Amino acid sequence: MALFTGRFSSAQDFSAWEKNTFIWHQSSLPYRLLVPAADLSKKYPLVIFLHGAFEKGDDNEKQLNIGGLFFLRDSIRKNYPAYVLFPQCPEDDSWAYFENKLDLTTGKATDWNFPFAKYPTPVVSLLKKLIDSFAASGKIAVDKIYIAGLSQGGMGVLDLSARYPETFAAGIAMCGAGEPMTAKLFAGKVALWLFHGDKDPVVPVDFSRDFYRRLKKNNANVRYSEYKGVEHNCWTNAFAEPELMRWLFDQGKK
Repeated sequence: MALFTGRFSSAQDFSAWEKNTFIWHQSSLPYRLLVPAADLSKKYPLVIFLHGAFEKGDDNEKQLNIGGLFFLRDSIRKNYPAYVLFPQCPEDDSWAYFENKLDLTTGKATDWNFPFAKYPTPVVSLLKKLIDSFAASGKIAVDKIYIAGLSQGGMGVLDLSARYPETFAAGIAMCGAGEPMTAKLFAGKVALWLFHGDKDPVVPVDFSRDFYRRLKKNNANVRYSEYKGVEHNCWTNAFAEPELMRWLFDQGKK
């Protein structure tokens, strides 16, 4: 399997992100949590963000490299108070099942396949239990649980939306991919905003285009932003979208 998302190094201060580990039986899932900078007696949305391949591990640090600073912005925390969850996927797992081959001539991944297995990957099984525990805590507005991610995390967004359409009100998938046939499982149930660069050499842009077409055909609440000349790092453009958080927080379960 090809590993992707560009490396990002930063010495930024992430101390506001609480460091935790979710333990279920003999398994554990490291995660960081940003608590709303607001009246905690009220209920707030839950935003889950899934990182890409280079942020995998067990240090409970790297997953904040892309996106961690965005959610720390004063304007975001003030205008869109939420519990923000950044779980970390282990090296030997992934947010969604996928297969591909690496073309040694071009260096690009080919022959993509996204088997939609009956059960999710082990890390997603743990993550779903963690999400359920937040939902049961009485602190979360359960009609406003959102899932976002980039690259392999974007694949996770599409996979989790299809598996748990009753859980998520909306998703944001940046340079993601998946089996387009699964769009029918969450069309009309999970609002989705797709992002992709048209020159992405890592994850083919056709996946986002196909998901968008299929969801539109099913009258789903879906948006698609494709950036001309942009390669794999379309998240830079996505985080700069002025309507991104407004659109996300406007979504809710009926």
